[in-house]
Amino acid sequence: MATVVKSFAIQGVDGYTVDIESKVLDGQPMISIIGMGDVAVKEAGDRIQSAIDESGYVFPKKRVIISLAPGDKKKRGSHFDLAMAIGVLQEGENIAAKELNQYGFIGELSLDGSLRACCGILPMILAAKKNGIKKVIIPQANIGEAKLVHGIETLGFTDLTEVIRYLEGKQAFLEKPEIIAEDSLFAERALDFSDVKGQEDVIEAALLAAAGGHNMLMIGEPGCGKTMIAQRISTILPEMSEEECLEVTKIYSISGLLSNGHSLVKNRPFRAPHHNASLNALIGGGVNAMPGEVSLAHNGVLFLDELAEFSRKTLDALRQPVEDKKVSVARVNGAHTYPANFMFVTAMNPCPCGYYPSSKCRCTDYEIIKYRGKISGPIMDRIDIQKEVHPVNFFEMENKTMSYSSLELRKRVEAARKIQQERYSLEEGINCNAQMTTSLIKKYCEMEADSLDLLKETSEKYGYSARVIHKLLRLARTSADLDGAEKIRFQDTKKVISCRDLDESNSKMMVVK
Repeated sequence: MATVVKSFAIQGVDGYTVDIESKVLDGQPMISIIGMGDVAVKEAGDRIQSAIDESGYVFPKKRVIISLAPGDKKKRGSHFDLAMAIGVLQEGENIAAKELNQYGFIGELSLDGSLRACCGILPMILAAKKNGIKKVIIPQANIGEAKLVHGIETLGFTDLTEVIRYLEGKQAFLEKPEIIAEDSLFAERALDFSDVKGQEDVIEAALLAAAGGHNMLMIGEPGCGKTMIAQRISTILPEMSEEECLEVTKIYSISGLLSNGHSLVKNRPFRAPHHNASLNALIGGGVNAMPGEVSLAHNGVLFLDELAEFSRKTLDALRQPVEDKKVSVARVNGAHTYPANFMFVTAMNPCPCGYYPSSKCRCTDYEIIKYRGKISGPIMDRIDIQKEVHPVNFFEMENKTMSYSSLELRKRVEAARKIQQERYSLEEGINCNAQMTTSLIKKYCEMEADSLDLLKETSEKYGYSARVIHKLLRLARTSADLDGAEKIRFQDTKKVISCRDLDESNSKMMVVK
């Protein structure tokens, strides 16, 4: 009868149990690993033979077959090494491990038998807990991440010998001090809105966007502060809940972006890919269908600077994740769905030279419209706030005291979000105004008479689609929430219409055919 040892694999952002079956047969000494493993899995044979030898045990001098079940699912990674080694030694009667069925094993073996850290520990530990496994043995370097899951015992070891002696009952488990690595990627950012002088209108628009989770485009001359403002938006978003922290940590764990020993990701992500980023890098993909920037920005901010410089194909691929808050990546190895609930913030120049409408601009209306036309209408429809950013006079602003700080703005955002959470407490999957469905808009976006008249007048002037009108209603609801108002007032509608500067700018241009 084959020896079965439990390990885990990852599909999308979730883990599942893999049974490592080991069987020693008479025949020429060799090792066969089956079960649709990738190159890292196939190469495990040499690693576990060397690790067993260096640890003072004997690798069976017979034919060894290792099967990873279920055999019809692709499996990747080097974290099956430890489970394979334990299974082979137990099957070859080199060790007498007790109660193996209660343990799960995760860990890559080095040639000298020491255990190396692995990616994706968090979703695998969650899968172990879900399947009733009581204890999971992992590399000591991953213990900080594993301890995030409560209700399951995680044991950290440094080498194969320690694991074997513990399983045989010859050595008690000794808890080692946990080392938390400092990772600059998730360190508390020192950015603050108090650094921004001038641009009060744009900061108010950023506050509106953060309060309701709305998407935002800033358009203006180079050096006017677009990127500076965008980088600070994540500092005024509400703190993540424990559930949101775990979601983000899972994504970064399977992507291999957590430092060894790092535990929970507590700050909202801010991702700013370069405009030459490929479609796979932005949306997700590659051979193993890994998460892209849209998923790495989950529960945070995705910032695309120089929006018009991104390829149209890449930008149009953002339609689904921006609207559905998730992205499906299909590859030969399988289809995976990753969460992508991010706040979409973008910035671009107003024209090819970057200086429209100042006297320095020499672009024609046709060139400007052609430049802006690089961004498709469906993408622009999905951006709620389209705000022009005008340059400020450095000498006038040098001694000016800024009245905004990230702490003060965050308090206003949190108050507005609290109202929204109470409003949608019975609505599944709705946490903020930007996520309101059509039926919820009709239910919660009650407008005063003069406010409705203003919206109708503006819609007729610019020819707004139904989607844009819904965006404006969601924005107006957020504006009212910031002041704690019951209905959408005239000033709320006026404010959100002022956040559509691009409509007015485009309407002033004329192209002669």
